[in-house]
Amino acid sequence: MTSLLVLDVVGLTPRLLRYMPRLSALADRGFQAPLGTVLPAVTCSVQSTFLTGETPAGHGVVGNGWYFRDLGEIFLWRQHNALVGGEKLWHTARRAKPDYTVANVCWWYAMGADIDWTVTPRPIYHADGRKDPDCYTYPPQLHDALTDRLGDFPLFSYWGANAGIASSAWICRATEQIMATHSPDLTLAYVPHLDYDLQRHGSSGRQAAAAAAELDGVLAPLLDAAAARGTTVVALSEYGITDVSRPVDINRLLRAEGLLTVYTQAGMEYLDPWTSRAFAVADHQVAHVYVKNPADVPAVAKLCAGLPGVAEVLDEAGKAAHGLNHERSGELVLVAEPDAWFTYYYWLDDARAPDFARLVEIHRKPGYDPAELFFDPADPGAAKARAGLALLRKKLGMRYLMSVVGLDAGARAVRGSHGRLPDDPLDAPVLICSDPAAARDSVAATDVKGLLLELSGVGAGPVDGDPRAVTG
Repeated sequence: MTSLLVLDVVGLTPRLLRYMPRLSALADRGFQAPLGTVLPAVTCSVQSTFLTGETPAGHGVVGNGWYFRDLGEIFLWRQHNALVGGEKLWHTARRAKPDYTVANVCWWYAMGADIDWTVTPRPIYHADGRKDPDCYTYPPQLHDALTDRLGDFPLFSYWGANAGIASSAWICRATEQIMATHSPDLTLAYVPHLDYDLQRHGSSGRQAAAAAAELDGVLAPLLDAAAARGTTVVALSEYGITDVSRPVDINRLLRAEGLLTVYTQAGMEYLDPWTSRAFAVADHQVAHVYVKNPADVPAVAKLCAGLPGVAEVLDEAGKAAHGLNHERSGELVLVAEPDAWFTYYYWLDDARAPDFARLVEIHRKPGYDPAELFFDPADPGAAKARAGLALLRKKLGMRYLMSVVGLDAGARAVRGSHGRLPDDPLDAPVLICSDPAAARDSVAATDVKGLLLELSGVGAGPVDGDPRAVTG
């Protein structure tokens, strides 16, 4: 059986691969194939498809977040693996090889997965409101084994205005260490660097090429370590990022039409999903629109279709055609035009925006916010000054707010997005493999699981008495 390293190189496309000589050399020795994706082409949905072989209709991960109807709450970026339905790759593998071992370094929905080694970002949330960078590991002793050698997980370079190469470098070095120490049969590593400047600046400029070249250099030692161990390498991407210029305020439209309601506390407005007739969970270039009364669906669909920047409004038939007909999906799903993306904004006056709108606060916002990648473009100097003061307060052990995110100015600054299916093969995901014997002309996202099992040399025969070989 062959050990396998799977690198999720977020945003990797044929257009960017030309700036990455080490990954290109891997493709030359093995093979490179176009990789189909799913709708929505976002991290949590696509990774879940890779690992289960199911569309979102099967595994239930209909985006990076959704409206939890049973709780009456919108949540993005949950972490429990039990949210992912379907049979995971390791369950299938363990029917043939009960002792099949797996390491997950920062792929999503890592917590609670029945695998052998886990590393995932997990800040320390102090009782006084402070937040410090850290990670969760399983087993627990893996934490100190990694941080003693690599330092703390660089959370603030993993997302936010300071997001950069340091987090991807830490992940790659942690992956090397786990492979050297534990020799997993399957190692999954999520490498996010291309996500940052491509959303900030777009995919067609010099910043994208520079980010690709920088990441290629960081990947090189890991690729060398895998080659020295005789490990097969697969590098793939969930989506390609393309240039955008238009934020689309779907929730503001629904509010203006009296469909979305808010409640007010301390002068701040909060989206009220309990009483709203319709609201949207915005997720890059896709938005789930939840409509309380089925009788309202046709009118809401017509309203959304007339909003500039909306390319498609998927009803039940449209969702089924794209493998999105799951109970977690909205009654309607919107797809943006190629140069547009959806904001989560629902307030009509910035003075009434909630305080978390100006923070990097991925768990409280009822939608995805790429403006978190910038110091407020309306006044970046003042935003950096506020950040400096907040850091000083943090060092003194005081409470602080890192209020640096712009609102409409931040949205207008975004130059790259993803989520819709690709229009140009150069901007589509790609799969690279070091084993030429597995070459194929193209790979669908739903076929990745089967390919990885094939490369690992394991099948799916039943094994009695293996408690880890259950679906869940």
